[in-house]
Amino acid sequence: MRRVDSVGVTAAAETSGGGLPPFYVAQGSECELFQHCHEKSLPLLIKGPTGCGKTRFVEHMAARLRRPLITVSCHDDLSAADLVGRHLIGRAETVWADGPLTRAVREGAILYLDEVVEARKDTTVVLHPLADDRRILPIERTGELLVAPPEFMLVMSYNPGYQNLLKGLKPSTRQRFVALALDYPSAAVEQAILAQEGGASAALATQLVQLAQALRRLTEHDLEETVSTRLLVMAARLVVSGLGLRPACRAAIVDTLTDDADTASALDEVVAAVVGDGD
Repeated sequence: MRRVDSVGVTAAAETSGGGLPPFYVAQGSECELFQHCHEKSLPLLIKGPTGCGKTRFVEHMAARLRRPLITVSCHDDLSAADLVGRHLIGRAETVWADGPLTRAVREGAILYLDEVVEARKDTTVVLHPLADDRRILPIERTGELLVAPPEFMLVMSYNPGYQNLLKGLKPSTRQRFVALALDYPSAAVEQAILAQEGGASAALATQLVQLAQALRRLTEHDLEETVSTRLLVMAARLVVSGLGLRPACRAAIVDTLTDDADTASALDEVVAAVVGDGD
C-alpha cells in the first residue's frame, strides 16, 4: 500500500492564501480574535446568518496569515471517511488517499468546515482530538497518529437560525472551540461593501441598505432567512449592468427569499415603498 495526494471530496476547495487578501470590512475585533486563535493554536467556531460574510472573513484571514486554506462545504452525506481519507483500489495495489482534514493537518493549513451542522453528527466526532489540547488526528485505517503543527487551524461555521433538535452541535463539540458571533454589517459598512463588491454608487448603496433594513424588520412573514449582504451585492451588480432597480430587487432579493406569491407581493410592496419605481 502507498499513499497518494488527496482526491478530496466534491465540496472541497483549496486556496493558497497568497496574494492580496480578499476584500473584507471588519465589523468589530473579529480579525484580531482570529489572529490570536491562530497564534495560540485554538479552534474557532463562527456563527451567523446566511450571507453575512463568514466565508469571506475566513478567506481574508487565511490570506492575511499567508496560510493555505482548505474549505469543505458540509452536507447530509458527508462522512468521517470523506474528511479523513480512504483506501482506493488501483490496478496493482491499494493506495491511501488523504481527505481534506488529513491533508490540512499534514500541510499546516487552515481547514474551514462551512455549515458544519449539515454534516452527520458522527462526522464531527473525528474533530474532537484535533480541537482540544491533544491536537492529534488518529487515522485508524493506516495506523498513523498525526500531530498537528502549530500552523494548523480548525475553523467551523454554522447558521444558528437553522438549528433544531436534529441539526445542532453537541456540547462536547461546541466547548472545544472559541466562538465568534457575526451578524449583518452596520449600514456604513454594508454601503462600503456594496460600493466595492457591487460597484454601487453612494446613492444606490444607500437605497439598497435602507431596503435591507426595512426587510430585516419584518416579522409577520414566515421567512426562513431575511435579505443578506450577499443578495444586496447581486442586486447592485444587476443595476450597475443596466437593469432597473425594481426588477433587480425583485430578481435578486424578493424571489430569492420566498416562493409564496402572497409573501412575495408583500415584500415587493416594501421594495416599492423604499426605492420607488427605481427604473
